[in-house]
Amino acid sequence: MSTSGSFAGLAARRRSAGPLVQPRMGFSGPRRMRAGLEAVRRARAATVGTLTLDSYTRVKDYASAERALADGFPLNGYPLVTHGPDTTRAVLDGIQGPDFPVQVRHGSALPDDIIAALVAAGLDATEGGPVSYCLPYSRVPLREATVSWARSCERFAELRDRGVEPHLESFGGCMMGQMCPPGLLIAITVLEGLFFHRHGLRSISLSYAQQTDIRQDEEAVAALRSLATAFLPDDTDWHIVVYAYMGKYPRTHGGALLVLRAAAELAVRTGATRLIVKTPAESYRIPTIEENVEALEFAGAAAAAEATRTSPDPAPAPDTGIAAEARQLIEAVLGLHPDIGQALVRAFAKGYLDVPYCLHADNHGRSRGYIDGAGRLRWASVGSMPIRGITGGTREHTVGSSELLSALSYVERTHDLLALRSQDTRTSDELDAGTTVADLRQA
Repeated sequence: MSTSGSFAGLAARRRSAGPLVQPRMGFSGPRRMRAGLEAVRRARAATVGTLTLDSYTRVKDYASAERALADGFPLNGYPLVTHGPDTTRAVLDGIQGPDFPVQVRHGSALPDDIIAALVAAGLDATEGGPVSYCLPYSRVPLREATVSWARSCERFAELRDRGVEPHLESFGGCMMGQMCPPGLLIAITVLEGLFFHRHGLRSISLSYAQQTDIRQDEEAVAALRSLATAFLPDDTDWHIVVYAYMGKYPRTHGGALLVLRAAAELAVRTGATRLIVKTPAESYRIPTIEENVEALEFAGAAAAAEATRTSPDPAPAPDTGIAAEARQLIEAVLGLHPDIGQALVRAFAKGYLDVPYCLHADNHGRSRGYIDGAGRLRWASVGSMPIRGITGGTREHTVGSSELLSALSYVERTHDLLALRSQDTRTSDELDAGTTVADLRQA
């Protein structure tokens, strides 16, 4: 049976058109959620729609979600399970289609109910993973999350029997949002991609979150592409998703736009198929529909401008060992057990994978990252991970509390300062896609 899906073949369809831009938008009320999707679809950019779910649904607290809806209390996302399939179908009717795919984003370590609800509502794309939606967001044991995700992937894959190709995006390239050097991010998203394939999915995407240095990010996405090509089976339809910086965002409007512009440029220069957009408002509150659209249009314009400057055959990024480090981690994990789920559990138990500053009980917590004088993320300590010395020296770098706090605000601080120091006659609120970080540095 031939299959089709809203995300299937997305990379091939977008190859010459630049990245699709996508918000992380979710509202509890069906009318407002529909209005948001309509606005995103009408935006002056090539867009993808999103249903981001609420925190109660993430942890299966459906009773609290139902009480909030009954009391008219706004949630921080769309309660997909509580609303039920008929309501969600009405939200999507006439909006979702081949030219406007819609993805569910949720954050749940135990996604069984969410997968069932989105399938019942006629959706075919979501994201997450047994590691990336367990360690940062929950106290659920990794072994339990892995079993739930395996079961959910297999049920999701059954859509193929109906002629629909389901799509699943790994969140692995965004672990903890910040302070995690790229090699580990790449390894986790590729391993989750292999996990998805093992449990029946053939259309997947791999993520990478913008970090602290554009040159390091370009090398990292190139490494992700080469390792996905090497490790994913030939029957996998896959593409890369770049996220705008997931850590502490600039507080000035201009500073936030500088970060977003850099993310759009990264997506273009590395050939990413999608860009997950953040708005300037996200440093202090949930953005409005209008703010989401403005950010999407800004990112789309920045990407289009960068596409006119980017060579179709760019020079390869300098090799500092990111690909070798990620490959070493992937191969070490795969060597632990023939079942990828059990291999992931064993990898964390042995410390072969160890996410910096992650407090989950199944994470060793011995690795540390820091930002060097050039602005690059580096390992201060690799713990028991088998990568010592691959991307730098072997001497340990002790990270104190003051250095960590400074590093966590590095992107916020540097981009706010760049914006505020600009001699541009426009205010920071008026900065647009024509203003670059380089422009501000020269001011």
